[in-house]
Amino acid sequence: MDIQYLDALKALAEPHRLKLFWLLIHVDQKVTVAEAMDVTGESQYNVSRNLKMLFKAKLLTQEKRGKWVYYTLAEQELGYWQSLIESVRQLPKESFIDVTVRCRVRLEMRVDGECVVGPNSDQWLEFKEKLISHSVD
Repeated sequence: MDIQYLDALKALAEPHRLKLFWLLIHVDQKVTVAEAMDVTGESQYNVSRNLKMLFKAKLLTQEKRGKWVYYTLAEQELGYWQSLIESVRQLPKESFIDVTVRCRVRLEMRVDGECVVGPNSDQWLEFKEKLISHSVD
């Protein structure tokens, strides 16, 4: 039995990790801990721990660039791994609309494709206020 596959299933059984993984599947971009913190509203400790668990389960890869660590989907060639990813991809989008919108806005704050804004920055808080006012309109 593939023990890493079992680790992946365990990792995805936790709702916050499932949300992060779903998001990475759908935004199809690398994401930093700072960006994931703003998008999910969770602490640095929780986001880092959840991304690290997904990485250890071989669902994500990580790449260090300067002070940022970028996480993205790991390439999976085996059919049962691809089926696992596809099953997460097919989860209802309605459950993830808010986090998807916040993620797209947060990723627009990049400069030349690179994260330049730390978590909970004034710039992010302004974007968040705009999101709230647009959703009220």
